[in-house]
Amino acid sequence: MSEAEEYLKEKFGVNESYDVGILHTHLYEFPVLLVYINGLVDGLVLTELLTNVQDDNWQTDLDENRVMEHYFPYYSITQYDSKEKWLAALLSGQVTFILKNGSVYTIDVRSYPGRQPEEPDNEKVIRGSRDGFTENIVQNTALIRRRIRDTDLRFELHQVSNLGQTDIAITFIKGIANEDNLVQIRERLKQINHDGFTMTDKALEEWLFKQGFHPLPFVRFTERPDIAAAHLLEGHIVIVVDTSPSVIIVPTTLFHHLQHAEEYRQAPIIGTFVRQLRYFGVLLSLLLLPLWYLFAKHPEFLPKSLEFLGPKKFSDIPLLLQILFADVGIEFLRLAAIHTPTPLSTAMGIIAAIVIGQMAVDVGMFIPEVILYTAITAIFTFAIPSYELSITTKIFRLILLLSTAAFGVNGFFIALVILFWYLCSVKPLNVPYLWPVVPFFPKAFLRILIRFPMPANAKRPFITRALVRKRA
Repeated sequence: MSEAEEYLKEKFGVNESYDVGILHTHLYEFPVLLVYINGLVDGLVLTELLTNVQDDNWQTDLDENRVMEHYFPYYSITQYDSKEKWLAALLSGQVTFILKNGSVYTIDVRSYPGRQPEEPDNEKVIRGSRDGFTENIVQNTALIRRRIRDTDLRFELHQVSNLGQTDIAITFIKGIANEDNLVQIRERLKQINHDGFTMTDKALEEWLFKQGFHPLPFVRFTERPDIAAAHLLEGHIVIVVDTSPSVIIVPTTLFHHLQHAEEYRQAPIIGTFVRQLRYFGVLLSLLLLPLWYLFAKHPEFLPKSLEFLGPKKFSDIPLLLQILFADVGIEFLRLAAIHTPTPLSTAMGIIAAIVIGQMAVDVGMFIPEVILYTAITAIFTFAIPSYELSITTKIFRLILLLSTAAFGVNGFFIALVILFWYLCSVKPLNVPYLWPVVPFFPKAFLRILIRFPMPANAKRPFITRALVRKRA
């Protein structure tokens, strides 16, 4: 015990960290060294446990190890024989008992500071569950376990980064999830050499899937446990990162980022209508502004029945600059909305929509059509469920617009072909990003377009390479 106390003081310093508790107490008649991190443990539970083991009338000839393992009134007890693993457990919030003979035990009475599960703001549904992931990995795994009560559901715990020692749980259903994908993820986790993951799952995405400067999201993020559970049943792998209120789903394609839980909370025909509407909105968010600019600069391509689409007024500022200024202005409004306190957000919206927009038209900085089509495009962009994909769409739209401005009709179609080729070339976790369009799988493509009734959804997606494809 004295050696352990010196070791702890060497590691944490003497009175240098107020939250590190090192106390001498008794386990029945045996002296123990109690070590814990204040703020990460449930103080009431720990106090009650210690009160129950302060019995002076304890009469037994058992050694202290057997007493700890069989008579300590708590269910979650772990013995450690490695200093590194024990320190990691201590720093994660477990309470340590160091016995006189040097044995080390921990009990799990963690109580992390955080909020209760609540519906995530960016994945709301009209009908459906109102719970969501929190920053607590224990709560998050419990939310998934509550929905999949199967013994084959696995939460494989890893600790990543040199200083942060972040807890990461690879979640999958054994016998369904593809083993090659699991091996690849485990190997890449072992290759991570970094000091900490303060940006949690986003940093993990960049390390695991070598995202580099690709604008596309290589994984799907979700804050809803029902979505995570549904993907697990399809054969996907879910990665839960401690301190993150969202989880990673792999493998995914472009169309996974366009799905929403609301489609499955309505009748199949309604879900299909909503899905088709969303796909149409995504295409318009990408193509509407470049196409309108193309027709405005080349009215000879515009049919007579659509001549009303062209600009009726002109400004001293070039049309391309007007569109760029308006599009960038909407981005600034979005940033301002994020950083504006809620009581002031309504006032900011009124100023932006009425005062700035109307005055910009009145002074001749913008023509009305630019404001109209930029606003419509912004609405279509906001309809994309994935925030990461919506930002990517804006970047692609800017590329199309600049190419159209530089090279006209040829530039528009050349840029469109290059973007399509780029989407076809991306294969995170060896899965084509445009599957089932490229390569083309007719039946899978039909399921992408149509939300089939639940009894008809009999097979798991081909891209997961699930060991058992039939769902039963």
